[in-house]
Formats: sequence, C-alpha cells, structure tokens
Amino acid sequence: MQPSRRLLTLCAALAALASTLPAQAQAQQPWPTKTVKLIVPYAAGGFVDTRARKVAEALGKVLGQPVIVDNRGGAGGVTGTDMIAKATDGHTFGFGSPAPLVTNPMLMKKMPYDAEKAFKPIIMIEEAPLFLTIAPNQSFKSVKELVDYARANPGKLSYGSSGVGGAHHLSGELLAFETNTQMTHVPYKGGSLAATDLMGGHLAFMFEMGYAALPSIQAGKIHALAVSSRQRLKLLPNIPTLDEAGIKGFESYNWLGMIAPASTPDAVIARLNQAVNEALKQPDVRKMIEGSGGIVVGGTPEAYGKFIAQERAKWGPVIKKANITLD
Repeated sequence: MQPSRRLLTLCAALAALASTLPAQAQAQQPWPTKTVKLIVPYAAGGFVDTRARKVAEALGKVLGQPVIVDNRGGAGGVTGTDMIAKATDGHTFGFGSPAPLVTNPMLMKKMPYDAEKAFKPIIMIEEAPLFLTIAPNQSFKSVKELVDYARANPGKLSYGSSGVGGAHHLSGELLAFETNTQMTHVPYKGGSLAATDLMGGHLAFMFEMGYAALPSIQAGKIHALAVSSRQRLKLLPNIPTLDEAGIKGFESYNWLGMIAPASTPDAVIARLNQAVNEALKQPDVRKMIEGSGGIVVGGTPEAYGKFIAQERAKWGPVIKKANITLD
C-alpha cells in the first residue's frame, strides 16, 4: 500500500473512532445527569402527593440531583399515568397506584396506554390498608355480626366510598364477594363526605384509609371492626385483621409504587430501585408512612411487578361479578 493510502486509511479509522467517543462517554456517564421529574397523577395535597413529596425529597439527597414532583391529575389517575408512559427524556418517572395500573383498565372501555406493557416497575413504596369502620349508632361488635346481618337482610346494609372504582368501593365489593352477600354501595364525591355521613349514622359502614380514619377512631367518633392488612398494625394492635375476623385471605390496600416508561434501560431501573430503597430507610419517611397506618415495603422491581399482576388477578373477578364500569 502506498504511503498516501496508508495515511488516508489511518485518518479514516481515527475519524470513525472519534465519532463513537461521545456516545460511549455518554453511555458511561453516571445517571442521573440532570433534574429527575416524578409525575403524580393526582392533585396536590392527597394521599399520593404527600407521599411523593417526602420520597422525592429523600431521593434527591441519595441521587445527588434535584428531584421534583409534577402533579398531573385527571381521569382517575389516567392522564398523568399516560404522561409517564410517553416520557422519553430518560429522567421522567412517576408513581403507580391501583386505579391507573390495575382497576381503571378493567372499568374503562378505552385507555390511552396498555397498563401491562407501557411501564417497567421500579419499586413498591407503601401498602396502605383500610379500616372497616362502622357508625356509632350500629350495634355490630364484630365482622361476623355485620356479615350475618347482611346475609339475613340482603341489600339493607349501606356502605359509603369516595367514588366508583376506588379502594373504598372495591374493598366493600370484595367483602360482599368473599361472603356471598348483597350490600348497597353509596358513592360520594370524596372520602371526607362519606366519612361525615358515616359519623352521622347515615351509612352502616365504610372502608377508610388510615390517615383519614385514625383521628376519628381514636376520638371514638367511629368504631373499627377490622383492618384489611395481612397483619395487625402497630398503631392499633387491638384491631384484628379481616382474616382473623373470619374472612380468610382478605387483603386490600391503596398501595403506592414507582414506575418508569417501558423504554427505560434496566441499569437506570436498578439505580432508582437502590436509591428509593435507601430513601425508604430515612426516619422521617418511615414516620410519615407508618404514622398514618401505612406499611413501608421497598424491595425489588420484580417483586413490585409480581404484586401488580396478583392485584389484576384478584380484582378482575370482583369487578366482573359486581358489573362495575366507569363509562
């Protein structure tokens, strides 16, 4: 080969190598490289939002980059969750909960995303059990007495909820499903309105979130017959689980986790999982969750994905039997 040709070949090889260096350097650059955005598919101030902000604060310290919360409410969590699915910047993720990931796809005829394919699970953050609470004018001393009455009086027991298809409602439907009873669901535009009518004796019972129910339970304004977790809660150890109360295997949670767009690299998922696990060990994060009756979870992406699949398998038959829709 002539010297000029050797020189041209060498220059071409060096140019090709140089063209790959920026991409390689970018691939090797530690993640995250900029602000991380976490989409909350609900309005500010609610259950998911308060958790998200505390976790985001702790997560930012672990990652060494700012972590911001972006509230994108609407359509029962579907609007914001769709934005998570379609994010492409590599630094936008979000929070997943029962409605947009599990039950809404069963309740709505049209969804803008495929809940089983559009996301990768990152980590389970919290299991938030519900308390089966009764009005102060009710004479039931146990879940068995309530269920026995429901069997003897089909449709006469009324229970309230924050709206059709939510955790309050579906927990009541699960109770009816597991006990083969008929109960009357009364939906409200918000859990606080239903809770007010419960205290006023206009409803027989209601499944309530811990953060909302605990003050009223502790003040004696309502009575808790059981809790929907697999184990008793440290906050109220005298309240049995529904399983202990005779409804074997009964579990219901308004859980919360973190999800990523399906295109997210596994290395980023692993880094986020590790970082959130570390954030969940912070005393102020644990205090916020456990202080309102929640259960800190953590764990692997695989465990969270398996849990979501189990939730779909559990709630599908309940929704079908009760013929619940949101359309």
